[in-house]
Amino acid sequence: MIGKFIAYGDTREQALARMRVALRETVVAGIDTNIALHRELLTDPVFCEGGAGIHYLETWIVSRTSASG
Repeated sequence: MIGKFIAYGDTREQALARMRVALRETVVAGIDTNIALHRELLTDPVFCEGGAGIHYLETWIVSRTSASG
């Protein structure tokens, strides 16, 4: 891990919006990162609505991999 993002807001929507901006503006040179994964996760309705449980990321990644062939 090279860093951690924490976003806050008066509402979940505000915190998610701030996180989207932070991820969009982040540039890390010289190494691969998982920023694109997090950007894509922030477009997922279940995650954004707060319906994601502890194993959601695992199943979400598998479903994305299966859907892409």
